[in-house]
Amino acid sequence: MSVAALRLIRCRRLSTAGPPGVKKVLQWRDLRKVAKVTSAVVLGGCLFITYEVVALDKAVTIDTSAILQEKYKSYIYLRATPSDEKENLAAGLTNKARRELHNAARRFLEISSRLFLQTLDEHFSHVDADPHEVALWVLLKRTQSVTKAIRLQAVQELANNHHWHDYQYQTAAQVIDQRTAVGLARMPQVDLRFFLPPPALPGLEDGLSAEDGLRELLASLPQSEVDKCVQYFTSLALRESTQSLAAQRGGLWCFGGNGLPYAQSLTSVPSEKVESFCLQALVQHSKVQSHCDHIVASGGLQLLQKVYQLRSDSLKIQRNIVRIIGNLAVNESVHQAIVQSGWVSVLAEMMQSPYVMQASHAARALANLDRETVKEKYQDGVYILHPQTRDNQPINADVLFIHGILGAAFKTWRQKDRNISEEEKDKESRDEYTECWPKSWLAADCPNLRVLSVEYDSHLSDWMAKCPVENQRKSLAYRSRELLKKLKMAGVGERPVVWVAHSMGGLLVKKMLLDASEDPDMHGLLKNTKGIMFYSVPHHGTFMAEYSVNVRYLLFPSVEVRELCKDSPALRNLNENFLNMAKEKEFKVLSFAETLPTNIGPMIKILVVPAQSANLGIGDLIEVDVDHLNICKPEKKDSFLYKRSLQFIQESLQSYINH
Repeated sequence: MSVAALRLIRCRRLSTAGPPGVKKVLQWRDLRKVAKVTSAVVLGGCLFITYEVVALDKAVTIDTSAILQEKYKSYIYLRATPSDEKENLAAGLTNKARRELHNAARRFLEISSRLFLQTLDEHFSHVDADPHEVALWVLLKRTQSVTKAIRLQAVQELANNHHWHDYQYQTAAQVIDQRTAVGLARMPQVDLRFFLPPPALPGLEDGLSAEDGLRELLASLPQSEVDKCVQYFTSLALRESTQSLAAQRGGLWCFGGNGLPYAQSLTSVPSEKVESFCLQALVQHSKVQSHCDHIVASGGLQLLQKVYQLRSDSLKIQRNIVRIIGNLAVNESVHQAIVQSGWVSVLAEMMQSPYVMQASHAARALANLDRETVKEKYQDGVYILHPQTRDNQPINADVLFIHGILGAAFKTWRQKDRNISEEEKDKESRDEYTECWPKSWLAADCPNLRVLSVEYDSHLSDWMAKCPVENQRKSLAYRSRELLKKLKMAGVGERPVVWVAHSMGGLLVKKMLLDASEDPDMHGLLKNTKGIMFYSVPHHGTFMAEYSVNVRYLLFPSVEVRELCKDSPALRNLNENFLNMAKEKEFKVLSFAETLPTNIGPMIKILVVPAQSANLGIGDLIEVDVDHLNICKPEKKDSFLYKRSLQFIQESLQSYINH
């Protein structure tokens, strides 16, 4: 433009010196030249500027995308995988460039950390990245959504996608929070790489064994708010040395269902048995809320983790430890401590155990930790058989299994035992054998049922007369009150219910329903009871009470013997009151009766509950050619005993479940 201006000025000067005609000609020629030059300069400048802008924009876009992509990968520290640069030079250079970009992205993160305050999907829609990479971060972000449905869906998609790379599992393990970790642990067959391993545990002090650590923990716990039997045996365990425990002869030491006999002629008690004894005492302490806080504050979670790892070959010890964790998890105040101690990964692994008891203990602990989808709390002795994992299947009704004296929540409901010759003849059936038919068979046939199994303290009778106030805890009245409190916390009574009981468990069910009728807070349980199934329940007493003391004590401890005498006043009142209520409420009732005697010792066979005693007086009575122990153990899934039991449950809940 400056050159054109100079030419124009020069033309004006020349025009003043020449004749008028010449001036006019020179003016038009110069104007045409100025226009040509000016147009060329403007057009060229525009093209140059446009080119530079496009080139610069392209360069900036590529650089930003690369850094942005690396940014999301640099959110955690990944374990580097060594590569052989001699064999693959290009791969080596790529790794080196990625490390440089990694450092740059970390610096970039410090400035742009506010990015995650916005919706993640909006940012990823403009990023040129691998969709598989983007999907992980989108799901992780959604697990933090304020909308519960979005969080649950994200956890489900994380668990169901089994094509994540190893480093992506490591990424998720370090990013997910407590709520997401518990949710993943409760997903069916979740990949265990989602969970960080338990943290490194501090070593025990010099000369201090795990057994000594457990004893120190027991010694630090208060002796208040626990049963006097627990106080008695806890103090005795702390007072006696390992050698003197072995010298104790003539008594049974037990806190658990199967008992811990220390009346053996041993020169010393193995450390494993002493640990098991201490753990079962801790089970009782963990039922008290104030003791739970004390156990956590005293480093009990880390100590239990240590014992769990040391006793990896002992299913019983591991089961008792997880039982303690499940009791602790009833208290939400210790949830964070449980997760930080690395128990989520342990429970997730135990959930996938082929052993029903192991998986069920882990399922109870995780359900108590999962406040996202579980509102109920499962106290000690209440076990979830189905559903043990998060499931989209709606739960419309409950089925409760109550065992009898000396029974248990799992072993009572196993499939009928088979002898070796039968197993050899039918190997296919042996492979399909189930340790708990309500969990394996009933859950498959009725998936929208919640199946619970209850275990009460029938084992307390093993303490015999050495335990103070032991007799008071054996009565039906005491057990009824104790179980009703637990069932209420588990939400039993909020849905339609069918009860399934064996032997004295049936008497306990009748007592609980009568007590519920007198408690305004438990009227829902009574209203929602739709059916009761009795397996050889001695409604009118048993002839066992007429046998010798040794024989009758084998099946029914002292208090129960007095309550179970044939035609005893207590049983008569219980049965009459229940019959009146059952007729008024129109309960559906089905009773099974044994016809074969039960072998209870050498040369002793007894028909424990005759058909006339198993007959409640209402509902159907079906006699089955089995003994007292096997009346609740179907031989096969297609056996009459199971098929008739299933039919009764479905008929009682026909308007609530889908067949």
